[in-house]
Amino acid sequence: MSRLRVVLLAVLICPGGLAATEPLEQLRTAALQDDRAWELVASLTSEIGPRPAGSLNDRRAVAWAVDRMERLGFENVRAEPVVVPHWEAGTTSVEIVTPGPQELHATALGGSVGTTDAGIEAEVIEVADQAALEAADPATIEGKIVFVNHRMERRKDGSDYGNVVKARGSAAWVVAEKGGLAVVIRSVGTGPHRFPHTGGMRRREGQYPPIPAAALAVPDADILEYQLRGGSAVRLRLRMTSRRLPDAVSANVIGEIVGRERPDEVVLLAAHLDSWGLGTGAVDDGAGCAIVMAAAKLVAELPERPKRTLRVLLTANEEFGLTGARAYAEAYADSMEKHYLALESDFGAGRVWRFDRRFGATGEALAHRMLSALSELGVADGPNDATGGPDLSPLRTFLVPVVELQQDGTYYFDYHHTADDTLDKVDPEALRQNVAAFALVAFLAAEADETLRPIPAYPPRKR
Repeated sequence: MSRLRVVLLAVLICPGGLAATEPLEQLRTAALQDDRAWELVASLTSEIGPRPAGSLNDRRAVAWAVDRMERLGFENVRAEPVVVPHWEAGTTSVEIVTPGPQELHATALGGSVGTTDAGIEAEVIEVADQAALEAADPATIEGKIVFVNHRMERRKDGSDYGNVVKARGSAAWVVAEKGGLAVVIRSVGTGPHRFPHTGGMRRREGQYPPIPAAALAVPDADILEYQLRGGSAVRLRLRMTSRRLPDAVSANVIGEIVGRERPDEVVLLAAHLDSWGLGTGAVDDGAGCAIVMAAAKLVAELPERPKRTLRVLLTANEEFGLTGARAYAEAYADSMEKHYLALESDFGAGRVWRFDRRFGATGEALAHRMLSALSELGVADGPNDATGGPDLSPLRTFLVPVVELQQDGTYYFDYHHTADDTLDKVDPEALRQNVAAFALVAFLAAEADETLRPIPAYPPRKR
């Protein structure tokens, strides 16, 4: 029996005590005692494991999500097919050949080509960041392996990620255009351990860069940096077996709690089902899948179902290009005006600490009610400039109102896209607090009478 059912049974048995408990308090109390989110993320990561787009485990994860949503009693459960890119990381070997020979811990970047069996051996040239690479004279890069040595800062909100990740996305293109043979980057991460961080590279006209690209674990990037500071030429040997395969079919998985009064209006709770192949995808984004499923289920267990429909969306291939998110936006373009609010969980399972949103002026009263409910969980007020997260980015064109429940990301980038992204990194207590926060916001949005549109315009995209 769920914790919420226990609470509701107590209401009936003890009308003088819990009978006056409001739905918000019922949700908060139940969520902080409910371990369904933990059970879901444990099942996904232990029974399915890593879920790279297009892989067998990706297909198994889709079947898992449909099964779990049906077991939880969601309505209109479906898997909507999405064609996704399919790439295998293979093995990666990076060695310093001279002056101080040693093996470095590295992994292929998403979409990288492999090398020949003999590999690539060449002198290394170091650049500080993507901007320095773009400004570099091609004559200094031609025939060399380029090392992009951009160190990421640890921040609670993870805000330095956007600065550092540019090289992961685009460095290989620039190096190739300037005649370089390969690129290695300092991992886009903050962890001190020898776990390299992978991540997708940008495609151009459907193609990935034509040269090999890899990421060094943070301590190994330090080793290479030190040797380069010695003044002698440093040579690297790079061997990679990564390969690109034909596109494959995955799916967005959707389940709903149909609204009692406004079933055509949607409160969307999103996360992504895929992961990289190094770890088991617990932090990114198994926890998010579990949070949104458990939060919607708790709202469904209240005595009265919500006015609006709660729709849980687990997207395909977020990691490799937001394919599922784009497919969802295209498939539901005609009903986007009926999307009342969207929120996403894709930043691990650290405690929610701030409430950001993007509402129109008429949504201030709802924002106040949400903040009041969230404050009981230790959540502070944030700005009205939220963007909604990666999988909600295709909805910006439709000016859908969004909430961002900012999670504590102090240590998120220690594990992000590494072999260390495993279930033990998820704190059950923090996970319950997340479920409570998402359930409260989803319930209040589903019941609200305010109009949230038009929202403030998004700033122009930076090129």
